[in-house]
Amino acid sequence: MKKYNVGVIGATGMVGQRFLTLLADHPLFNVTCLAASGRSAGKKYSDALRLWQLKDPLPEKFADMPVYDAVKDREKLAAECDMCFCAVNMPKDEIRALEESYARAECPIVSNNSAHRSTPDVPMVIPEINPEHLKVIEAQRARLGTKRGFIAVKSNCSLQSYVPLLHPLKKFGLEEVAVCTYQAISGAGKTFETMPEICDNVIPYIGGEEEKSEAEPLKIWGEVKDGRIVPATSPKITAQCYRVPVSDGHTAAVFVRFSKKPSRAEIIEAWQNYSGEPQALGLPSAPKQFIHVFEDNDRPQPALDRLTDGGMAVCAGRLREDSVFDYKFTGFSHNTLRGAAGGAVLLAELLAYKGYLD
Repeated sequence: MKKYNVGVIGATGMVGQRFLTLLADHPLFNVTCLAASGRSAGKKYSDALRLWQLKDPLPEKFADMPVYDAVKDREKLAAECDMCFCAVNMPKDEIRALEESYARAECPIVSNNSAHRSTPDVPMVIPEINPEHLKVIEAQRARLGTKRGFIAVKSNCSLQSYVPLLHPLKKFGLEEVAVCTYQAISGAGKTFETMPEICDNVIPYIGGEEEKSEAEPLKIWGEVKDGRIVPATSPKITAQCYRVPVSDGHTAAVFVRFSKKPSRAEIIEAWQNYSGEPQALGLPSAPKQFIHVFEDNDRPQPALDRLTDGGMAVCAGRLREDSVFDYKFTGFSHNTLRGAAGGAVLLAELLAYKGYLD
């Protein structure tokens, strides 16, 4: 396949930094433009950074690259890039307008932001689960009046810890789900140094997370109809979301009820045998084994399992029958890899393979 020139909008933030570590030597994508807020514009990338927040070092190739203004230099980025990744920290209405302006300038956007997740003709894709939703891009382009430009988004990062585990179980008549997510501080763009209030503490509220956790899976499981994605009406989902003192990795405690209760062995078999289009296509960022199942009672753990299959796999453990629901289990995923930048890169690989970037 050809190699695409790409930009990273919001390059100085934590997710933007993660994009750069993933794209430094990517076989399909060559980073040619970095963009951020106006206060960073005109500076070298290393000078624009307030803090490099990742354990992985800053790739040297980006240190001296100039930083553009994400808003004022939009036309320049659109002209130089085959597509852009977007991970900006702005009010939602401004993000929505910014991403649409890039799309109208014929620059496809793969977004880590939530602004367009509820837009009916914008696909919100977990590549192993609903790649067929990409066909709604044709209707979106008609609305925007574009030939190449469009917006595609990835789902909320915490969904990756449990939705991929629920998906193979839908064939058993999945009716009700209760989930509690325990989310790492990097999901808020923080480290222990920049979020001292989390030390020796749990915060039982993350703004907007519970609403996203209950609504977004239904869009992912919806169907494309008349140029829009119509969300599914089941299963019923209720969620609580906590911020916990963990650097990276979101954990989920999941409770499920079925219309046709499977055996424990059937659930494990469904998980272990499930794979999707990224695995079939051999996409560069795709984990070879999408779902890893642990039998030890004390797994998965963030410290031990966050980098399973390069941080792109989803982990399951502690599967057992429940006294109220049918079963309960633990889910886990790396929130800035599978959940954020890595998931967006995998989505972009799928878009490239299917010709949407050409």
